[in-house]
Amino acid sequence: MDTKKIINRKISVAPMMDCTDRHDRYFLRLISKNVMLYSEMIATKSAIHGDRKKILGFRPEEKPVALQVGGSDKQDLSEVSRMAEDFGYDEININLGCPSKKVQKNSFGACLMKEPDLVAECISSMIDSCKIPVTAKTRIGFDDIEDFEYLNNFIKKIKSTGCKTIILHARKAILTGLTPKQNLNIPKLNYQMVYQIKKENPDLEIIINGGITKVSEISDHLEKCDGVMIGRAIYQNPYFLTEIERHIFNNNEIPTREAIAKKLLEYLEEEVKLGTKVNHIMRHTVGLYHGQVGSKEWKRYLSDNMMAKDSDFMKAKHIMTIVQNNEKANQSNP
Repeated sequence: MDTKKIINRKISVAPMMDCTDRHDRYFLRLISKNVMLYSEMIATKSAIHGDRKKILGFRPEEKPVALQVGGSDKQDLSEVSRMAEDFGYDEININLGCPSKKVQKNSFGACLMKEPDLVAECISSMIDSCKIPVTAKTRIGFDDIEDFEYLNNFIKKIKSTGCKTIILHARKAILTGLTPKQNLNIPKLNYQMVYQIKKENPDLEIIINGGITKVSEISDHLEKCDGVMIGRAIYQNPYFLTEIERHIFNNNEIPTREAIAKKLLEYLEEEVKLGTKVNHIMRHTVGLYHGQVGSKEWKRYLSDNMMAKDSDFMKAKHIMTIVQNNEKANQSNP
């Protein structure tokens, strides 16, 4: 495989509700310098009427970072697009794939696949309102519809707005009868349909998403698509990002888990002084030793000392003892 070709491709961490907040993104950026990070989905109404700094703010160290929004009112989407640009996001992405009932009730997410004309109006409004890239993330179908012609027409409608990048979750969305969690597993993956969309739309940047857990799978997808987006596999095992850095980006400057933990504790101390709760940050680190010697000890220490609402930062300082013991144990058991 042509390595230079891969380096120019996009690898990203998927937007995940209750997961990819600014603390998680900071943590992931300590591990990987090259992947694109996405916010969890932010409803346009929340961004416009809520505490904008709290909802949209992020540290420069997180970049490159994209804001994912949910909405179907073109004026609201236009306003949030301007806000995203003002806050310094590198991209704004519209969610056209979330199947939750709450999202459907507010007329956004996967249910918008039924309304391609409305989607086009929304994206056109976003593109007209900012200079940063406007992208879309959607599914390959919904309910009983998993049809290439329908999807291709939907993609072409999006393309007609000037949108150049589409992220395709290679599963259809079941809008009634399944929970959002079940929608991540029960509908069957159909990578071939994503490949076919790319073949039919060579001028579009098509990024594939869904069920990707190995570097070898990333490499295979990059032969057919322009990028790969990974969600749960990274949240559950964040150090997987080092394999991506090494094998996809040819980056051999890989931080150890100990180095990551030290920097994270510095961040934690700063954030606690600003009023952030310890558990809001440390909950994202549960999988740091996934599959490693010491994983149970790490999880137990976090559970006992750092996951409660009133967790004390002073207990965090003792976590380095666990980290150092784990590092020694893994060095002796390669």
